[in-house]
Amino acid sequence: MFETLSGKLSGVFDGLAKRGALSEADVTEAMREVRLAMLDADVALPVVKDFVNKVRERAVGHEVLDSISPGQAVAKIVNDALIDALGGAGAVPLNLNAAPPVPILMVGLQGSGKTTTSGKIARRLAQRERKKVLLASLDTQRPAAQLQLAQLAERAGVASLPIIAGQTPVQIAQRAMDTGRREGYDIVILDTAGRLSIDEALMDEVRAIRAETDPAETLLVVDAMTGQDAVNTAKAFNEAVGVTGVVMTRMDGDARGGAALSMRAITGAPIKLTGSGEKLDALEEFHPERVAGRILGLGDIAGLVEKAADTLDHEESEKLALKMMQGKFDLDDYAAQIRQINKMGSISGILGMLPGMGKLKDALGDKELDTSVLKRHQAIISSMTRKERRTPSIIKASRKKRIAAGSGTTVQEINRLLKQYDAMASMMKRFSKLGVKGLMRQGLSALMPNGGRPPGGGGRPPFG
Repeated sequence: MFETLSGKLSGVFDGLAKRGALSEADVTEAMREVRLAMLDADVALPVVKDFVNKVRERAVGHEVLDSISPGQAVAKIVNDALIDALGGAGAVPLNLNAAPPVPILMVGLQGSGKTTTSGKIARRLAQRERKKVLLASLDTQRPAAQLQLAQLAERAGVASLPIIAGQTPVQIAQRAMDTGRREGYDIVILDTAGRLSIDEALMDEVRAIRAETDPAETLLVVDAMTGQDAVNTAKAFNEAVGVTGVVMTRMDGDARGGAALSMRAITGAPIKLTGSGEKLDALEEFHPERVAGRILGLGDIAGLVEKAADTLDHEESEKLALKMMQGKFDLDDYAAQIRQINKMGSISGILGMLPGMGKLKDALGDKELDTSVLKRHQAIISSMTRKERRTPSIIKASRKKRIAAGSGTTVQEINRLLKQYDAMASMMKRFSKLGVKGLMRQGLSALMPNGGRPPGGGGRPPFG
């Protein structure tokens, strides 16, 4: 989402890095480039002016002018200013400090992803916070909206308010809160109706529901893809009903990212959560310092570790690690590794979270890294019998033809997979013989064929 802005800012810092010393004229020129980059990224003009002024004030000082690496110094100042613009370091959690059932009011325009986000938040609170959650649809405008939320609730593993035809949104809200109190729910999420554009009828309806339920959180759901319109929507809702937090959806899209940078300054409400994708687990806390790091190509290692912790099957990983330590590694284990990689999402997305990988992604252009080979390997392994997966050495010519026909691949691809598997299995066996101490003593080259020596060569392995 922030790739354009990230690329342009990297260019500014690369230019500054080439200067031996930094003059006030250099800072002014760099700030002009930063200003253009931010405007191009759809950041609101007042936010850009404030941002550039802050950076210029901090940059035109002795700390930078006398700096050994002026490019790095300015990058640090821009990073700090980005974090400030996004709302300050650290995620802002949902406010659940109220007597149960805690009402959470979801507001926003139609098509912003409000109903799906309600389901995502319900699932998150039920699974992570162990809360008893009730979902209630107050949308009497859109056909089947209430049924859609009921289905989402079922998928999320939470309860939904039974549908009674003919009730007004305020009556549904009253019934939801009564049910929450009577049946011991911790949280009631109220999904209001959206409109195609902001109108007074929508605002009056939301005001009436807000007055009736007194929500602990009024979360505005905005689509990041709408750019400046998202900022205008946030401003209108904040002035009319008072927004306590923002949830930005479609953060995985190709929007320019300016809406996220403008949101805090325009509304005063923090971005609390972000959504990317339709899956119910595709919801994350918003960490300004991590987003700033990704914009400036510094990566988001903490986010990557959290993503791995949430998505990877630790029991399966431990079993696999134990088999590797023992030198046992079959094609079932290889297939399990591919499944774990696929759970993490797109390889480009993972690369974006690693420091310094922005330039590699630029070199790739718009192309996603080719992971089709992993899918083909999965198809090949799925077409094998259990015995073949456990003992690949029995796979000869006739078996290869059968597997190729079953997986829609060629015998050559099966040969490549088996060759790759043999290399991995040989490495595992050497690892089990060496043990951790032997590996530390002899180095990684000991895992290579011939202990890192060229075929037929003598002498000690390099770095042994």
